[in-house]
Amino acid sequence: MNPKVSVIIPAYNTEAYIAKAIQSALEQTLSDIEVIIVDDGSSDKTVEVAKSFTDQRLKVIVNQQNLGVSAARNRAIKAAQGEWVAVLDSDDWYTPERLEKLLLQAEKTNADMIADDLYLIHDGATSPWSTFIQESGECIDETLQIDLISLVKSGVYGEPVLPFGLSKPIFRREFLVKHGILYDETVSIAEDFWLDVKCLINGARFFIVPEPYYFYRSRPISLVRQSILSRLNQYCIATNSFMQQEVVKNNPDLMLALSYNLASYKKHLAYFKVVVPVKQRQWLTALREIRENPHFFAFLISRLNNIIKRRMQYYVMGNKLVFDMSYNLQKKRKPVN
Repeated sequence: MNPKVSVIIPAYNTEAYIAKAIQSALEQTLSDIEVIIVDDGSSDKTVEVAKSFTDQRLKVIVNQQNLGVSAARNRAIKAAQGEWVAVLDSDDWYTPERLEKLLLQAEKTNADMIADDLYLIHDGATSPWSTFIQESGECIDETLQIDLISLVKSGVYGEPVLPFGLSKPIFRREFLVKHGILYDETVSIAEDFWLDVKCLINGARFFIVPEPYYFYRSRPISLVRQSILSRLNQYCIATNSFMQQEVVKNNPDLMLALSYNLASYKKHLAYFKVVVPVKQRQWLTALREIRENPHFFAFLISRLNNIIKRRMQYYVMGNKLVFDMSYNLQKKRKPVN
Protein backbone atom coordinates (compact mmCIF):
# COMPACT_ATOMS: atom_id res chain seq x y z
CA MET A 1 0.00 0.00 0.00
CA ASN A 2 1.09 3.55 -0.69
CA PRO A 3 2.18 5.65 2.30
CA LYS A 4 -0.14 8.27 3.76
CA VAL A 5 2.36 11.12 3.33
CA SER A 6 5.40 11.72 1.15
CA VAL A 7 7.74 14.20 2.84
CA ILE A 8 9.90 15.81 0.16
CA ILE A 9 13.15 17.54 1.13
CA PRO A 10 15.07 19.48 -1.54
CA ALA A 11 18.65 19.97 -0.39
CA TYR A 12 21.60 22.07 -1.47
CA ASN A 13 24.77 22.39 0.64
CA THR A 14 23.03 21.96 3.99
CA GLU A 15 25.24 19.30 5.60
CA ALA A 16 25.03 21.15 8.94
CA TYR A 17 21.23 21.11 9.01
CA ILE A 18 19.73 18.28 7.01
CA ALA A 19 20.10 15.56 9.65
CA LYS A 20 17.71 17.42 11.95
CA ALA A 21 15.20 17.83 9.11
CA ILE A 22 15.33 14.13 8.22
CA GLN A 23 15.13 13.02 11.84
CA SER A 24 12.07 15.22 12.45
CA ALA A 25 10.30 13.59 9.49
CA LEU A 26 11.20 10.03 10.46
CA GLU A 27 10.12 10.60 14.08
CA GLN A 28 6.59 11.72 13.24
CA THR A 29 3.81 10.21 15.31
CA LEU A 30 2.33 9.29 11.94
CA SER A 31 4.67 6.50 10.88
CA ASP A 32 3.00 5.68 7.55
CA ILE A 33 5.24 7.98 5.51
CA GLU A 34 8.05 8.06 3.01
CA VAL A 35 10.82 10.66 2.99
CA ILE A 36 12.26 11.68 -0.38
CA ILE A 37 15.42 13.76 -0.43
CA VAL A 38 16.56 15.32 -3.68
CA ASP A 39 20.10 16.61 -3.42
CA ASP A 40 20.50 19.37 -5.98
CA GLY A 41 24.16 19.01 -6.86
CA SER A 42 25.61 19.80 -3.44
CA SER A 43 29.37 20.30 -3.18
CA ASP A 44 29.51 19.54 0.55
CA LYS A 45 28.60 16.37 2.49
CA THR A 46 24.83 16.75 2.28
CA VAL A 47 24.42 13.46 0.38
CA GLU A 48 26.65 11.56 2.80
CA VAL A 49 24.64 12.82 5.77
CA ALA A 50 21.35 11.88 4.10
CA LYS A 51 22.57 8.38 3.19
CA SER A 52 23.80 7.77 6.75
CA PHE A 53 20.18 7.11 7.77
CA THR A 54 19.20 3.47 7.40
CA ASP A 55 15.42 3.83 7.69
CA GLN A 56 13.76 1.98 4.79
CA ARG A 57 11.21 4.78 4.44
CA LEU A 58 13.99 7.11 3.26
CA LYS A 59 14.95 7.57 -0.40
CA VAL A 60 17.81 9.77 -1.63
CA ILE A 61 17.85 11.09 -5.20
CA VAL A 62 20.92 12.93 -6.43
CA ASN A 63 20.96 15.53 -9.19
CA GLN A 64 24.34 15.49 -10.91
CA GLN A 65 24.13 19.24 -11.43
CA ASN A 66 22.39 22.08 -9.69
CA LEU A 67 18.94 22.66 -11.24
CA GLY A 68 17.34 24.89 -8.62
CA VAL A 69 14.92 24.29 -5.77
CA SER A 70 11.80 24.15 -7.95
CA ALA A 71 13.27 21.46 -10.20
CA ALA A 72 14.41 19.50 -7.14
CA ARG A 73 10.94 19.64 -5.60
CA ASN A 74 9.33 18.62 -8.89
CA ARG A 75 11.56 15.57 -9.13
CA ALA A 76 10.55 14.59 -5.61
CA ILE A 77 6.83 15.12 -6.32
CA LYS A 78 7.06 12.91 -9.41
CA ALA A 79 8.69 10.18 -7.32
CA ALA A 80 6.17 10.51 -4.47
CA GLN A 81 3.65 7.74 -3.81
CA GLY A 82 1.86 9.16 -0.78
CA GLU A 83 -1.72 10.32 -0.53
CA TRP A 84 -0.35 13.67 0.62
CA VAL A 85 2.82 15.61 -0.23
CA ALA A 86 4.53 17.59 2.53
CA VAL A 87 7.41 19.93 1.71
CA LEU A 88 10.20 20.35 4.24
CA ASP A 89 13.15 22.67 3.65
CA SER A 90 16.42 20.97 4.50
CA ASP A 91 17.32 23.51 7.20
CA ASP A 92 13.91 23.44 8.89
CA TRP A 93 12.17 20.75 10.93
CA TYR A 94 8.77 19.47 12.11
CA THR A 95 7.37 18.95 15.58
CA PRO A 96 6.70 15.20 16.09
CA GLU A 97 2.91 15.50 15.79
CA ARG A 98 2.76 17.84 12.76
CA LEU A 99 1.60 15.48 10.04
CA GLU A 100 -0.88 13.65 12.25
CA LYS A 101 -2.45 16.92 13.43
CA LEU A 102 -2.70 18.40 9.93
CA LEU A 103 -4.24 15.26 8.46
CA LEU A 104 -6.90 15.19 11.18
CA GLN A 105 -7.90 18.75 10.26
CA ALA A 106 -7.70 17.95 6.55
CA GLU A 107 -10.21 15.16 6.96
CA LYS A 108 -12.57 17.38 8.97
CA THR A 109 -12.47 20.19 6.39
CA ASN A 110 -12.13 18.09 3.21
CA ALA A 111 -9.02 20.13 2.40
CA ASP A 112 -6.85 19.81 -0.70
CA MET A 113 -4.07 21.72 1.04
CA ILE A 114 -3.61 22.60 4.69
CA ALA A 115 -0.94 24.53 6.59
CA ASP A 116 -0.12 25.48 10.16
CA ASP A 117 1.43 28.40 12.00
CA LEU A 118 5.24 28.48 11.94
CA TYR A 119 7.70 28.74 14.80
CA LEU A 120 10.30 31.39 13.91
CA ILE A 121 13.73 30.47 15.20
CA HIS A 122 17.14 32.01 14.60
CA ASP A 123 20.01 29.82 13.49
CA GLY A 124 21.78 28.51 16.58
CA ALA A 125 18.95 29.40 18.96
CA THR A 126 17.45 26.80 21.29
CA SER A 127 13.91 28.16 21.23
CA PRO A 128 11.77 30.18 18.80
CA TRP A 129 11.47 33.92 19.25
CA SER A 130 7.92 34.08 17.91
CA THR A 131 5.50 32.56 15.42
CA PHE A 132 4.38 33.52 11.94
CA ILE A 133 0.88 34.52 13.04
CA GLN A 134 2.01 36.36 16.18
CA GLU A 135 4.39 38.56 14.20
CA SER A 136 1.68 39.43 11.69
CA GLY A 137 -0.44 40.99 14.43
CA GLU A 138 -3.44 38.94 13.32
CA CYS A 139 -5.61 36.99 15.75
CA ILE A 140 -6.52 33.56 14.43
CA ASP A 141 -7.96 31.15 16.97
CA GLU A 142 -9.62 28.58 14.72
CA THR A 143 -9.01 26.84 11.41
CA LEU A 144 -9.31 29.41 8.63
CA GLN A 145 -10.10 28.84 4.94
CA ILE A 146 -8.03 30.89 2.49
CA ASP A 147 -9.47 31.79 -0.90
CA LEU A 148 -7.55 32.82 -4.02
CA ILE A 149 -7.98 36.58 -3.74
CA SER A 150 -7.16 36.58 -0.02
CA LEU A 151 -3.96 34.68 -0.77
CA VAL A 152 -2.88 37.15 -3.45
CA LYS A 153 -3.80 40.21 -1.39
CA SER A 154 -1.79 38.82 1.53
CA GLY A 155 1.32 38.83 -0.63
CA VAL A 156 1.60 42.59 -1.19
CA TYR A 157 5.25 43.50 -0.70
CA GLY A 158 6.00 45.74 2.27
CA GLU A 159 2.47 45.86 3.67
CA PRO A 160 1.72 44.70 7.25
CA VAL A 161 -0.50 41.74 6.39
CA LEU A 162 -0.34 38.03 7.18
CA PRO A 163 1.33 36.61 4.04
CA PHE A 164 -0.38 33.24 3.62
CA GLY A 165 1.92 32.43 0.70
CA LEU A 166 4.79 31.97 3.16
CA SER A 167 3.05 29.09 4.90
CA LYS A 168 4.09 25.47 4.37
CA PRO A 169 0.99 23.53 3.26
CA ILE A 170 0.74 19.81 2.70
CA PHE A 171 -1.01 18.95 -0.58
CA ARG A 172 -3.37 16.18 -1.59
CA ARG A 173 -1.26 14.45 -4.27
CA GLU A 174 -4.29 13.34 -6.29
CA PHE A 175 -5.23 17.02 -6.69
CA LEU A 176 -1.75 17.96 -7.94
CA VAL A 177 -1.72 15.07 -10.41
CA LYS A 178 -5.27 15.69 -11.65
CA HIS A 179 -4.49 19.32 -12.52
CA GLY A 180 -0.88 18.79 -13.60
CA ILE A 181 0.41 21.18 -10.95
CA LEU A 182 4.16 21.41 -10.36
CA TYR A 183 6.54 24.17 -9.34
CA ASP A 184 7.42 26.67 -12.07
CA GLU A 185 11.09 25.95 -12.75
CA THR A 186 11.56 29.33 -14.43
CA VAL A 187 10.80 31.04 -11.11
CA SER A 188 13.62 31.14 -8.57
CA ILE A 189 11.89 33.24 -5.94
CA ALA A 190 8.49 33.01 -4.17
CA GLU A 191 7.99 29.63 -5.83
CA ASP A 192 5.78 28.44 -2.94
CA PHE A 193 3.39 31.36 -3.42
CA TRP A 194 2.92 30.69 -7.13
CA LEU A 195 2.29 26.99 -6.52
CA ASP A 196 -0.41 27.89 -4.00
CA VAL A 197 -1.98 30.30 -6.50
CA LYS A 198 -2.06 27.56 -9.16
CA CYS A 199 -3.82 25.23 -6.74
CA LEU A 200 -6.45 27.79 -5.78
CA ILE A 201 -7.08 28.76 -9.41
CA ASN A 202 -7.92 25.10 -9.96
CA GLY A 203 -10.38 25.06 -7.08
CA ALA A 204 -8.29 23.76 -4.18
CA ARG A 205 -9.72 24.05 -0.67
CA PHE A 206 -6.94 25.63 1.42
CA PHE A 207 -7.02 25.86 5.21
CA ILE A 208 -4.63 27.17 7.87
CA VAL A 209 -4.71 25.97 11.48
CA PRO A 210 -3.53 28.42 14.18
CA GLU A 211 -1.21 25.98 15.98
CA PRO A 212 2.50 25.94 15.02
CA TYR A 213 4.06 22.59 14.11
CA TYR A 214 6.83 23.71 11.74
CA PHE A 215 10.17 25.24 12.80
CA TYR A 216 11.21 27.89 10.28
CA ARG A 217 14.93 28.55 10.69
CA SER A 218 16.24 32.04 9.94
CA ARG A 219 19.77 31.89 8.61
CA PRO A 220 22.09 34.89 8.02
CA ILE A 221 20.49 37.30 5.54
CA SER A 222 23.46 39.18 4.10
CA LEU A 223 22.78 37.60 0.72
CA VAL A 224 19.18 38.76 0.93
CA ARG A 225 20.21 42.36 1.47
CA GLN A 226 22.73 42.26 -1.34
CA SER A 227 20.21 40.94 -3.81
CA ILE A 228 17.14 43.03 -3.02
CA LEU A 229 17.12 44.69 -6.46
CA SER A 230 17.39 41.32 -8.14
CA ARG A 231 14.63 39.89 -5.97
CA LEU A 232 12.22 42.74 -6.64
CA ASN A 233 12.96 42.56 -10.34
CA GLN A 234 12.20 38.81 -10.28
CA TYR A 235 8.93 39.49 -8.42
CA CYS A 236 7.93 41.90 -11.20
CA ILE A 237 8.84 39.47 -13.97
CA ALA A 238 7.06 36.51 -12.36
CA THR A 239 3.90 38.50 -11.60
CA ASN A 240 3.74 40.02 -15.07
CA SER A 241 4.30 36.60 -16.66
CA PHE A 242 1.58 35.00 -14.57
CA MET A 243 -0.87 37.75 -15.55
CA GLN A 244 -0.46 36.82 -19.22
CA GLN A 245 -2.17 33.45 -18.73
CA GLU A 246 -5.70 33.22 -20.15
CA VAL A 247 -7.11 31.67 -16.97
CA VAL A 248 -5.84 34.73 -15.08
CA LYS A 249 -7.02 37.26 -17.65
CA ASN A 250 -10.50 35.76 -17.43
CA ASN A 251 -10.65 36.44 -13.68
CA PRO A 252 -11.07 40.23 -13.17
CA ASP A 253 -10.72 40.08 -9.37
CA LEU A 254 -7.49 38.10 -9.66
CA MET A 255 -6.12 40.48 -12.31
CA LEU A 256 -6.90 43.44 -10.05
CA ALA A 257 -5.19 41.85 -7.05
CA LEU A 258 -2.11 40.89 -9.06
CA SER A 259 -1.96 44.36 -10.63
CA TYR A 260 -1.87 45.89 -7.16
CA ASN A 261 0.95 43.52 -6.17
CA LEU A 262 2.88 44.40 -9.33
CA ALA A 263 2.50 48.13 -8.68
CA SER A 264 3.86 47.65 -5.15
CA TYR A 265 6.87 45.69 -6.44
CA LYS A 266 7.62 48.41 -8.99
CA LYS A 267 7.32 51.15 -6.37
CA HIS A 268 9.73 49.38 -4.03
CA LEU A 269 12.10 48.58 -6.90
CA ALA A 270 12.29 52.25 -7.85
CA TYR A 271 12.94 53.15 -4.20
CA PHE A 272 15.76 50.66 -3.72
CA LYS A 273 17.34 51.64 -7.04
CA VAL A 274 18.17 54.88 -5.20
CA VAL A 275 18.81 53.49 -1.71
CA VAL A 276 21.22 50.71 -2.73
CA PRO A 277 23.68 52.98 -4.61
CA VAL A 278 23.45 55.56 -1.79
CA LYS A 279 24.53 52.90 0.72
CA GLN A 280 27.34 51.94 -1.66
CA ARG A 281 28.26 55.63 -2.09
CA GLN A 282 27.62 55.49 -5.80
CA TRP A 283 26.32 59.04 -5.85
CA LEU A 284 26.03 59.54 -9.60
CA THR A 285 24.00 56.38 -9.98
CA ALA A 286 21.73 57.46 -7.11
CA LEU A 287 21.19 60.91 -8.62
CA ARG A 288 20.35 59.41 -11.99
CA GLU A 289 17.78 57.13 -10.39
CA ILE A 290 16.23 60.04 -8.48
CA ARG A 291 15.84 61.98 -11.74
CA GLU A 292 14.14 58.98 -13.34
CA ASN A 293 11.94 58.44 -10.28
CA PRO A 294 10.49 61.80 -9.14
CA HIS A 295 8.22 60.04 -6.62
CA PHE A 296 11.20 58.73 -4.64
CA PHE A 297 11.02 61.37 -1.89
CA ALA A 298 7.28 60.92 -1.36
CA PHE A 299 7.83 57.19 -0.93
CA LEU A 300 10.80 57.80 1.38
CA ILE A 301 8.68 60.05 3.60
CA SER A 302 5.96 57.40 3.78
CA ARG A 303 8.56 54.90 5.05
CA LEU A 304 10.37 57.31 7.35
CA ASN A 305 8.49 56.46 10.54
CA ASN A 306 9.33 52.73 10.27
CA ILE A 307 12.93 53.47 9.29
CA ILE A 308 13.42 55.64 12.39
CA LYS A 309 11.76 53.06 14.66
CA ARG A 310 14.01 50.25 13.45
CA ARG A 311 17.17 52.32 13.85
CA MET A 312 16.15 53.40 17.33
CA GLN A 313 15.67 49.75 18.29
CA TYR A 314 19.00 48.79 16.76
CA TYR A 315 21.28 51.64 17.87
CA VAL A 316 19.60 52.88 21.08
CA MET A 317 17.87 49.80 22.49
CA GLY A 318 20.52 47.37 21.29
CA ASN A 319 18.12 45.02 19.48
CA LYS A 320 20.58 43.50 17.00
CA LEU A 321 17.90 41.25 15.49
CA VAL A 322 15.52 43.99 14.39
CA PHE A 323 16.70 43.99 10.78
CA ASP A 324 16.64 40.19 10.61
CA MET A 325 13.08 40.19 11.94
CA SER A 326 11.99 42.70 9.32
CA TYR A 327 12.97 40.25 6.62
CA ASN A 328 11.63 37.07 8.20
CA LEU A 329 8.04 37.69 7.15
CA GLN A 330 8.98 38.85 3.65
CA LYS A 331 10.42 35.41 2.96
CA LYS A 332 13.29 33.46 4.38
CA ARG A 333 15.62 33.12 1.41
CA LYS A 334 18.17 30.45 0.87
CA PRO A 335 21.13 31.46 -1.30
CA VAL A 336 19.95 31.21 -4.89
CA ASN A 337 21.31 27.95 -6.25
